[in-house]
Amino acid sequence: MAIDPEELEEIPPQGHVRVVYTGPVAPHWEIHRVFGDQRAIDEFRQRAMARLQLLPVYDPQFRRNRERVARDAEREHLILEWDLGDEPE
Repeated sequence: MAIDPEELEEIPPQGHVRVVYTGPVAPHWEIHRVFGDQRAIDEFRQRAMARLQLLPVYDPQFRRNRERVARDAEREHLILEWDLGDEPE
């Protein structure tokens, strides 16, 4: 049974994850849990790292994989925050 999009929006977030770009030397990414179930976040982290680990921000494949990670977070009802290191402090 499918869930209506309106009902999907009413489901509270199951966690919050921050994805941090660590720089041009691999590994390029760290994924931090802000809140949520540790096991669910760890499973998400494994999937996200499989997509991002060897990709720096400037790699063309990064944009496609970033969208895939975002869709995965949406399916898992996770708040996803990106820190690409290009914003002034």
